[in-house]
Order: sequence, then structure tokens, then C-alpha cells
Amino acid sequence: MTLSDVPAAVRKKTVGTAGEWRAAGITPAQFRSLTRAGDLVRVRHGVYATRSAVESAAADPRQRHALRVAAARAAVGRQAIASHQSAAVLHGIDLLRDPGGDAVWLTRPPGQRCGRQLEGIHLYSARLPESHVTALSGVRVTTATRTVVDLARSLPFMEGVVAVDSALRLGKTTDFGMAGILRACAKWPGADRARRVAGFSSEDAGSVLESCARVVFAEAGLPAPVLQAAIATANAEFIGRVDFCWPAYQVIAEADGMAKYDNPRRAREQILRDTRLRDAGYKVVHFTWSELFDTRERVISRIRAAFAARSSY
Repeated sequence: MTLSDVPAAVRKKTVGTAGEWRAAGITPAQFRSLTRAGDLVRVRHGVYATRSAVESAAADPRQRHALRVAAARAAVGRQAIASHQSAAVLHGIDLLRDPGGDAVWLTRPPGQRCGRQLEGIHLYSARLPESHVTALSGVRVTTATRTVVDLARSLPFMEGVVAVDSALRLGKTTDFGMAGILRACAKWPGADRARRVAGFSSEDAGSVLESCARVVFAEAGLPAPVLQAAIATANAEFIGRVDFCWPAYQVIAEADGMAKYDNPRRAREQILRDTRLRDAGYKVVHFTWSELFDTRERVISRIRAAFAARSSY
């Protein structure tokens, strides 16, 4: 027996508990036959998905996570909505820490009994107006704006900035949209931190590394840099846009991903561009991911030294 042998109404279903599959019209004997044949695949304890759903999700990280979310919702109740890190994954919003594994984040209405804790499911309790909910990859999920506000409320400041910067950069949220949700959750836990994150964040931060660097610079007491500043020669010849610029000191800082060093052509281009920037009177400081997180004091010291060296030009 295969799924093609069951009623059409059943074939439309992709994920459900064993009880839900039987309630949809599959007899216990048919259910056992389908699981033995691999047409129904166990995706978590007591929850089964069709083979086609599992196979189609295998090549797409977002679809894989959507399948995990669907399975988790089947386990805890269909009123649960993908939120927080799960919603970020489904929206394509950057996170500082990769959720990895099979973990899923859900929000469900207050007052529902939690029952036993289910492995890999992080449950939140909150009211979600319909305006805060959308659908992606076949599952109900908090909107991008509600998602980043929830992340900014619940995560450390830097991680919140990474998520909000990413959503702004991708055009998935706006300052106006976040302000509306922040007003609605003014008394919720973490709301003050979320307001700080929203006020600090910028659509001009070009990557996760740049978002983290902005936080490190602020914590070190450096003046706020101009992001994605356009630099030109004295003859108004455009040189390029730089990650961070302090015009008053004529200092530039560049956040370097390792891809730049793995590509010889890009490395040569960077050297030539640095030469033009320095010829234009700028001091250029480069730093990598590991330097920012493992030796951040050295990065800050190099920038401060560049500030002090301004008078030498």
C-alpha cells in the first residue's frame, strides 16, 4: 500500500500525529503499512510526515526548518505559532548564533497547559494579534517585525542588533513598524532593551560582522561612525564605500570576512583600494571576525591609534 491508495483528502495532508493521520481517514492497519513502506516518516516522537515532504525539504534549509516547526506544532497544539529564532530562520533574518540542530521556537496563547516538556521545543506564552502573524513555507509564523522585536526583547543586546539590522537591511521591517509593536508591548519583559536595540540598529550595517562591530565600538566608547560612507579623492574621483568612517579623524575601519583572504583577486583589489584611500588622506584599519571577538581590545587600540595619528597627514 502507498499514499496513492488512500482518499484524496488524506493525500493533501503532509504532517501530523499518528492520531491525526487516523482521524483523517487512515486505518491503523494502513498506518502501519505506510510507515513500514517509508511513505510516512517519523519526524519526531509521535509525529509523521509524508516521504515527499521530507524529501522536498532535504535540499532547502528553510523548508527543513518549516517541517520541524510543523512537526512541533502537531506535538504541542495547532494554535502554536513559529516565533523568535524559528521565525527568523523562516524569514531569512540573520542570527548571531545559528540555531542548529532540531530546536524549534513557538509561541502559543496564554492559559494553555504546558504538560511535559518536549525535547527541542522552546515554548513562549503570549497573545498574538492576527496582524502579528503571517504564513511562510506552509506554517503560521510571526511577522518579520514582531519576530525581531521578540528577539530584541529576549536576546542579549548584540544578538538583538544583529537580527534587527538584518531585517532593516533586507527591507523586512521598518523603524515605523517596530515602533508600533513596541508601543503594543510597552510593559512586556525586555521591552526597554528592545527599544534600545531598535534605536541603535541601522539598515546600513552590511553584515553580521559589521553589526557586531558597531556594538563593540559603542561599548568601547568610540564615537559613532558613518556607515557605508562614500569616499572620493580630492578631485572627486569615487574610490568606494567603506564599512565604517570617522570623517573628523579621517579614519576608516573595514570588517573583513575570510572570503576576502581566500580569494587572491579580491585580496589584490583590497590592497589597491587601501592604497587609494591612504593617498586620499585616510588611515585604514582592518579587522576580522576572530580579532573582533578574541582580541577586541587590540582592534579598539588600533582605531584609537589611528585617531591620534590624524595630525600626521
